[in-house]
Amino acid sequence: MASVAQVAQWTGGTAALAEGVVRRVSAPGSAAEDCVVFAITPEALQEALASAAGLILVNTALANGLSDRRLLRVADARLAFSEAAWHLEPAVAGSIHPSAVIAPSANLGRGVAVHAGALIGERVHVGDGCRIGPRVVLEDGVVLHNRVVIQAGAVIGALGFGYARRPDGSYLRFPQQGTVIIEDDVEIGANTTIDRGALGESRIGAGTKIDNLVHIGHNCQIGRNVIIAAQTGISGSSTVADGAILGGQVGVGEHAHIGEDVILGGGAGVLSGKKLRGPHQVFWGRPARPLKQYLRDLARLSRGR
Repeated sequence: MASVAQVAQWTGGTAALAEGVVRRVSAPGSAAEDCVVFAITPEALQEALASAAGLILVNTALANGLSDRRLLRVADARLAFSEAAWHLEPAVAGSIHPSAVIAPSANLGRGVAVHAGALIGERVHVGDGCRIGPRVVLEDGVVLHNRVVIQAGAVIGALGFGYARRPDGSYLRFPQQGTVIIEDDVEIGANTTIDRGALGESRIGAGTKIDNLVHIGHNCQIGRNVIIAAQTGISGSSTVADGAILGGQVGVGEHAHIGEDVILGGGAGVLSGKKLRGPHQVFWGRPARPLKQYLRDLARLSRGR
C-alpha cells in the first residue's frame, strides 16, 4: 500500500489528487479504486478515464487540457507504471522448499527463495534476495550476486560444447572446468541455459534481462543492462557489450562481438568472428547488416536483381 504522494515521488510525476492510497497495479478493465493504471495513447487514456482506477499514470503531453483529479502526469507512463508495480509488489520472504536439493558446501545469502525441485551444487554462492525457480539447476561453482531471479527449468553452469578432433575423426571434449558468474539484478527466463567457461568464466553483467529458451555458450561475456529475447543462441567466446538489445531467434557465431547499445532485429545472424558496432544502430538479416542496407537488399531481391 502507498499514498498518491509516494507514487508521485517514485515516478517523478505531479498529481492533482492530494490524498488517497493505492495497493496494486491493474489493467483498466479490472481496476478498482485502490488500483493504478497507465495510458500512453489517446485510446488507452479514454479506457483509463472510464475505469474505476484510483490513480492514472499518463504521459504529460497526453493529459493537456484534462482536469480529472486521478491523473498523475509523468514523462513516461509505461516506465512509471513499472516503477509503481515494483514498489507495490509484496515482499517475498526467503524460504527453501523441502524438495530442493542443496549441496552442503553451497552458500546462500539472506532472503533467498528456492522453489520446488531446484538443485544447487557444491561451492555455489547465492547472494542476498535471489529467487531460484522450480527445477532450476545451479551446477558446481556457480556464483550469483544479489537479487538474481532465475525462472523454472533454467540450467546455469552446464559443461560447454567444446571438442578437439582426433586424426581419426573422433572428438574429445575440451576441458570445461570454469564457472558462471551472474551479477546483481539479472533475470533469467524459463528453460534458458548458460554454459560454464572452459578454463575461465562465463559472465552475465548487472541488470541484464534474458528471456525464455535462450542459450549462452561457454566463455561468453554479456555486459550490463543487455536485453536478450527468446530462442536466441550465442556461441562460445562471444561478447555482448553494455546496453545491447538482441531480438528473438538471433544467432551469434563464436568469437563474435556485439557492440555497446547495438540493436539486433529478430532472426538476425552474426557470423563467427564478426564485430558489429554503432550505438543504437539496428542490424537485421542473415548475415546481419545495417537496417537500411538490409532493406535495400530485400528490395533488389523482390525485383529479381
